[in-house]
Amino acid sequence: MDVAALPGKFSFCGLDAASPLGIPAGPLLNGRWLVHYAQLGFDILTYKTVRSRQRACYAMPNLQPIREQRVKNGQEVWAAAEMGNSWAISFGMPSMAPEIWREDVLWTRRSLSPEKLLVVSVVATPEADWTAEQVANDYALCARWATESGADAVELNLSCPNVTSVDGQLFQNPPLAQLVMQTVRDAVGSSPLIIKIGPMLDRQEIARLLEVSQGLIQGIAMTNCLSCRVKSGDDYLFEGAARGIGGEAIRAASIAQVEVFSELIRDSATPISIIGVGGINEAQHVIAYMQAGAESVQIATAAMLKPELAIEIKQQLTKNTPHQP
Repeated sequence: MDVAALPGKFSFCGLDAASPLGIPAGPLLNGRWLVHYAQLGFDILTYKTVRSRQRACYAMPNLQPIREQRVKNGQEVWAAAEMGNSWAISFGMPSMAPEIWREDVLWTRRSLSPEKLLVVSVVATPEADWTAEQVANDYALCARWATESGADAVELNLSCPNVTSVDGQLFQNPPLAQLVMQTVRDAVGSSPLIIKIGPMLDRQEIARLLEVSQGLIQGIAMTNCLSCRVKSGDDYLFEGAARGIGGEAIRAASIAQVEVFSELIRDSATPISIIGVGGINEAQHVIAYMQAGAESVQIATAAMLKPELAIEIKQQLTKNTPHQP
């Protein structure tokens, strides 16, 4: 399929990019999915989060539509009967065994055209008695495997609202996050590193995270869902545990977070790129994220509902961009 290139120059965490349009970890389960969405116009593709050992998926339901059109972190939401633009997500970061995903990442990089960027998302799989160093080393092992298999950049998934172990909310623990970032940096050399984080608006906490990240990463992807409990009738789904909300309902909160991070990054002169995630389903949403300070964006929910979305957005952006003489 012939997908017109966008006018102008774009970058992604220090790498040249054909456009600012990407897909985050989650929808692209293996190389065939990545290659397909690359053909549909997405230029920055993230391989679903992988681990150093196989991990099964949570039991169904894994996607539960919700009624709300706009949510805040921590609120209760109501289940909807029909699929819409916002979902409660419950997968639990499953992973194929390393020997499978490593070979598949290698195949994927070889199958993608050179201008497409391949990001591999990794996470640790800690045991209950693991030390901080063991957690960091497990992240680093996966990151090294990813780069050896051809990843252009590695994403450290420091946030999963559906996981209660240390790897689920590591972005809220700056000393441990710094140890992980440093250990991974030592393992992968100069390869671009990205951290994926959840909702975070407290300026002091953000400043602390930026401080420990200096010199170690090139990008921060936000927001990895908002955390809410899902109610259906008189009962709570998922045994009352919170689940990550993605899609249109989180766009306003995610853009607000990008604005705060962007301001603090400018003030600190920290060379860290922002990747905006959440609720994008048209060109104007891409523009809103980039005006807020994002260098690039990632689209998940809308891309699953409308696989040709990147083509539509590129057409919209091209139409609204004046041609240079």
